[in-house]
Amino acid sequence: MAAERKPFPWGAGILLLLATVAAVAAGAVISSSRNDAWYSALSKPALTPPDYLFSLVWPVLFVLMAAGALMVLERAGTFERAVSPLGIYYTMLAVNAFWSLAFFGMQDTALALGVIAALWLLIIAMIQDFARFSRPAALLQFPYLIWVSFAIYLNLSILAMNSDS
Repeated sequence: MAAERKPFPWGAGILLLLATVAAVAAGAVISSSRNDAWYSALSKPALTPPDYLFSLVWPVLFVLMAAGALMVLERAGTFERAVSPLGIYYTMLAVNAFWSLAFFGMQDTALALGVIAALWLLIIAMIQDFARFSRPAALLQFPYLIWVSFAIYLNLSILAMNSDS
């Protein structure tokens, strides 16, 4: 006899989506200052994408992140059974938003570099934990890992090019 399938935990799923949207909104509001005089005056590496590309890439990445987290939640059946990977997911959302605050809000490229390095490690941990529940959910996180790896290069380059040494 096949095991009975548990219904999807809708409450936890809705909270996950709301937290994701909140992180997207926080990052968008804070980084909208990208057009301000401070950011415009920064020296940037040659590989810096045009500003519009960021507003195209980030929504796609957040959809992939949320889809993976929902797959983990669905596979686990309850938030309690997925507390480790989803705890990492929620922490990652907060750290992602904090990077925007550190870089654009506080204009502290050194702090932002430390934050994004921590974010990169959280993504690695999230991928590993997601894989325990769903390999496809883990694979959906690789574009995010690649983008954040590129963002580390940008952050580090901006820090180096604009330091008063």
